[in-house]
Amino acid sequence: MALLTGVYLAFAVLVTAASMAQGDGWSALLWLCLVPVVTLHSSLQHELLHGHPFRNPRLNALLAGLPLGLFVPYWRFRALHIAHHDDPRLTDPYEDPESWYLHPRDWRAAGRGRRALLAFNNTLFGRMLVGPAIGMAGFVAAEWRLARGGRNDVLRAWGEHLVLAGVLLALLGLLPGFSLPAYLAVCYGAWSLLCVRTFLEHRAEEAVGHRTVIIEDRGPLAVLFLFNSLHAVHHRFPAVPWYRLPGLYRRHRDAFRAENGGYVYRSYLEIARRHAFRAKEPVEHPVLARRLGREKLQSAE
Repeated sequence: MALLTGVYLAFAVLVTAASMAQGDGWSALLWLCLVPVVTLHSSLQHELLHGHPFRNPRLNALLAGLPLGLFVPYWRFRALHIAHHDDPRLTDPYEDPESWYLHPRDWRAAGRGRRALLAFNNTLFGRMLVGPAIGMAGFVAAEWRLARGGRNDVLRAWGEHLVLAGVLLALLGLLPGFSLPAYLAVCYGAWSLLCVRTFLEHRAEEAVGHRTVIIEDRGPLAVLFLFNSLHAVHHRFPAVPWYRLPGLYRRHRDAFRAENGGYVYRSYLEIARRHAFRAKEPVEHPVLARRLGREKLQSAE
């Protein structure tokens, strides 16, 4: 609760200072300082949707409050993320709403330009640069199809989100010197920073337990992501709040590492060195590609 209060206070102070300083040298720096604040708010939203600090989801939604990141409705984030926690379906291009993989037939059907873009998006640099745009485009297209199909939950979530976002922007618009383009850039930057966390949270593996990463980083990024860097621990115990994850991991480190098949990185710096400009995996889902290859071989025999 203290952290959430601090985030809202920091947001109010920084956005006010950045707006009032518009036009001088401090403005850009103040807008930039807002990026990790909005990122931390997204990390807290993740905690709220998992039932912290209250068991009542409506109370937690009230705490999520105004959508500081603008782009994603809280209730849709909650519904899709809970669906993502169906571990046997992790990384499936159709069943996992947070998967970045393509089914082999969709990969074959993609044009050369789309393939090149998605391959670039599979590097850390690419994910941070174009990942938010690609993710938002796919998300909005999928949501539009659901809304046109009459999904009332989707319509309600977006209706509530648009009202709250409108209230937020109306309040910010009262500030002298407020810049909407600068604020939109902050929201994009916050999503880009979140892409550092989500970049390799999951990998395509036959064994379900081997699909989720552990990043042993204890630095600023791990704190900013509320130790969701220990992602295998979070998936194993999603009801455990963020501040207990490091201790839980320390007590059972060997067991967690064995359970996730050694899918472990020491730090985010190691990830940057290894994958800044080199893809960790193909865009085409490798497990499904192997299965389809085996099926074709068996049918030919």
